[in-house]
Amino acid sequence: MNLVLIGHPFSSYTWKALIALYANGTNFIQRIFGEDPDVAAFVQAAHPAGKFPILLDGDARIIEATAIIEYLAVHHPGPAPLIPSDPGEAVVVRMLDRVFDNYVMANMQRIVSAYLKNRSAPDPAELAAGRDGLLRAYHWLESWLSANRLPPDISLITCAAAPSLFYADWVERIPADCPRVASLRAELLGLPAVVRCVDEARPYRDFFPPGAPERD
Repeated sequence: MNLVLIGHPFSSYTWKALIALYANGTNFIQRIFGEDPDVAAFVQAAHPAGKFPILLDGDARIIEATAIIEYLAVHHPGPAPLIPSDPGEAVVVRMLDRVFDNYVMANMQRIVSAYLKNRSAPDPAELAAGRDGLLRAYHWLESWLSANRLPPDISLITCAAAPSLFYADWVERIPADCPRVASLRAELLGLPAVVRCVDEARPYRDFFPPGAPERD
């Protein structure tokens, strides 16, 4: 039975799962949320908060993008290891996955949510908090990257970092004193799996509440 991924091409967390699937050339069917009311109803029933992505594999239903990547690494492995076999390296990969989700993606989303609530006059306090959080995360990552190396293969870090840095830089540019973070973003955006996600999301750029920049 074919794998099915339910999500949306413009969704950062859907990208996270798609990068893993594309990097390993895994055969799957993509069901786009919003194109079929039955899909929307299924998501509402399958996820405790009615969110996507959701991976279907026979009778298995896997929710949450990180768990989807862990599942793919175990049940549908390919040339990209996703999770390092060395337990110590795997801990680092999982740690950085949480950093990108909780401190880059979440602060970016805080800004986006402020625009969703009031596109013409977003809450200045929310915008400031999101931007301060992003700058703090950028500087933490810059410091970490100055002392550590990322795994050379496409991993859970790649899947988390690419969409979070892609969209975060749209709302708060990576500052000049974080050159390693800026270089990482550029490197990630050159990976074939990530390029594919960027291109598939282009038709939906008008969805970005703060307004998508004319770049990338």
